[in-house]
Amino acid sequence: MADQDILNLTSAAYILASVLFITGLLWLRSPETARSGNRLSALGMLIAVTVTLLDREIITYEWIIAGIVLGTIVGVLAARLVQLTAMPQLVAVFNGFGGAASATVAASDLLQANDAGDEVNTVAAVTIAASVIIGSLTLTGSLIAFGKLQGLVPSQPLLLPGRHVLNAALVLAALTAAGVLIADPSLEVALIAMAALALLIGVLIVIPIGGADMPVVIALLNSYSGLAAAATGFVLENNMLIIAGSLVGASGLILTRIMTRAMNRSLGNVMFGSFGVADSTGVHSANVSATDRPVRAVNAPEAAIVLGYANSVVFVPGYGLAVAQAQHQVRELADMLKNRGATVRYAIHPVAGRMPGHMNVLLAEADVPYDELKDLDEINADFKRTDVAVVVGANDVTNPAARTDRFSPIYGMPILNVDQARSAIVLKRSLASGFAGVENELFHNENTMMLFGDAKASIEELISEMKEL
Repeated sequence: MADQDILNLTSAAYILASVLFITGLLWLRSPETARSGNRLSALGMLIAVTVTLLDREIITYEWIIAGIVLGTIVGVLAARLVQLTAMPQLVAVFNGFGGAASATVAASDLLQANDAGDEVNTVAAVTIAASVIIGSLTLTGSLIAFGKLQGLVPSQPLLLPGRHVLNAALVLAALTAAGVLIADPSLEVALIAMAALALLIGVLIVIPIGGADMPVVIALLNSYSGLAAAATGFVLENNMLIIAGSLVGASGLILTRIMTRAMNRSLGNVMFGSFGVADSTGVHSANVSATDRPVRAVNAPEAAIVLGYANSVVFVPGYGLAVAQAQHQVRELADMLKNRGATVRYAIHPVAGRMPGHMNVLLAEADVPYDELKDLDEINADFKRTDVAVVVGANDVTNPAARTDRFSPIYGMPILNVDQARSAIVLKRSLASGFAGVENELFHNENTMMLFGDAKASIEELISEMKEL
């Protein structure tokens, strides 16, 4: 086959892969088409990788085959064994490895050119520097984010004295090393210094951020991994890598924007505000003393009676549901209510769980019908006509202080109007605050009932009591 024919075939395959990527992303917008969209995107990646391997005049495939086999094993095990509650951690690891791969490929291209005595032009040197810096800080930043969510690194912000000045100095030093490398690509010590500084920057920019803000950080680092891949695409003159990296970079930024808007906070506040200490289970006792603000604690039989007479019920899931793995019990309880003639829906806040869509996927795993899942804008006006809202592990996203307290850290954040329901049953281990560190006013409302305990065990008790009604 002539070289021009191979080039034409490669270009056509890349165009097809790009169309599959874009279509897959579009289909991910809806739960009904999400699985098909994921398969389309995977098919596009398979086509892109296959064509690239055939087009690049590779002499030996031993290491490539070994990498494919190892990656396949890891991917299958991750898909099968990682719990949905740990999905953000998995995404963080993937982001880090993606950034590391881009930086490694870009650096190796420079080293190979230097060994061969080939001239590295300015454009190539600039893209190599960009890929190494972004990819390196993405690696370490993602690993720290993984550690905070996994509990391997303290979730509280670690505030170093003069951290902003230190970070600025490190960024300036990394950019200086990049300038030296661009001026003279043969100075490999500049490449090493640049990579080392970027690795350190990745650690220092994520360490001061609280664990509950890690989902936003992960979304941003996802964007960085895409930008690193796009920069490496320019290094390798590979259009497919540029397109794929750009899609990841853009989608990561959009996701970051969605999350910050849902929290009514700026990205700068997340990255530099030292805000977002994760909720700790069991910090406060469920026993309320006479000097505390009153709450109305109920047991499972009392809560079951309230649910048994409800005509409309809205479940509000949060991260506590995911931790307790109570999604199947919630669906069973919902089915019992529907069999009694009640209308059941689920109110999903954009930042419920640990990333957008986390609750949707978790409930889909329990075969909850898609049409019962309602986002904030769809469901909020209906709470006034709801008999019982059942909050399972959600906290700040239901706090009325976001509407009323101008001095609250969450003031202005869009919340679910649970307090407007005729009755609210809150399933929670304790009265512990959420990541914002503020007391949830919902807990003290007259129409709120607190059912303390593990969410899964509490719902199982409710199911048992409902059967006795």
